[in-house]
Amino acid sequence: MNLPEVNVSCEELYRMLYAPIKAKLMMSGIELNVFNQLSEPKSAEEVAKEIRGQSRNTMLFLNGLAACGLIEKHNGLYRNAPIAQAFLVEGSPTYLGEGFAHQASMTDAMLANLTKMIREGPPAKPPEDDADPQKWSQFASWMANNERAGIAQQMSELISLQPEFASFRKMLDLGGGPGIFGISMVAKHPTMRGVIFDRKPVVEVAERFIKEYGMEDRMEVLAGDYNLDPIGEGYDLIWASATLNFARENMDSVMKKIYEALNPGGLFVNLSEGLTDEGTKPDFYVLCTVGWAMNGPMMAFEQGFIADAMLNAGFRSVRSRTLRTGWGPMDIDIARK
Repeated sequence: MNLPEVNVSCEELYRMLYAPIKAKLMMSGIELNVFNQLSEPKSAEEVAKEIRGQSRNTMLFLNGLAACGLIEKHNGLYRNAPIAQAFLVEGSPTYLGEGFAHQASMTDAMLANLTKMIREGPPAKPPEDDADPQKWSQFASWMANNERAGIAQQMSELISLQPEFASFRKMLDLGGGPGIFGISMVAKHPTMRGVIFDRKPVVEVAERFIKEYGMEDRMEVLAGDYNLDPIGEGYDLIWASATLNFARENMDSVMKKIYEALNPGGLFVNLSEGLTDEGTKPDFYVLCTVGWAMNGPMMAFEQGFIADAMLNAGFRSVRSRTLRTGWGPMDIDIARK
């Protein structure tokens, strides 16, 4: 009997096969509010009582969460691991559970017919879907916690270290969603004022956060579609994060609009994904955008695409680098007028 010679391990294939189980365990923990129960150590029986679960299966479920690194188990008692305590306890300003639930449902819907889409291409999409104001409002609401879960702090610090920062008088958060980035950047400066630009149902959400952070005297909103509408003028800083994908087919026009809205010497700073290795890396963004790309025209950016568009619009210099963020590796492009 001659067994085949094997020089590579199949372990990674099994890890891929079982990866959805980890996601399912986390999402069930969110749905059952398990992480709300585990800020302090509890037994499986105590947790089962709180979530109205069957005792044995609750124990097995908690063991699964521990295997995922979301909770810890010591002497038969379970408690949140630091990552779950920071991001999965409901009511926290950095709670990501609601956003994860939305993302999971969208991903499931987008990839439900993956084989069919590969064979036939993207499905027909009702035009009214993108115009649904409730959808945009909900998206902005849960994005707020995604932004203040670390990345807004990281980016506002980066902006504050730019040599021009002290001289800034007015900034624009373009496609700013709930406005957390803009609010945090303005808060870093003693006098700068800010404008959050986005669709009408989205800036209504941003107004709530402006009030929450007591920034009514320094922040305002402007509603519109930056592909079609004026975005204002006289800015010293324009910031955009993970939004210019909506302008991919109109990039030259939008980039020129941004350039013209800046004062001489102003900065345009963009944060977005940047695919490398012929569109196969970073795996984080290839995987999280594959459903969007297969369902329609909104594709991820290749590294350098935004920087080239900045230079084509007339910016005198562009500096680019890749940053490690809570959203995965992202490219930051800083253009100076």
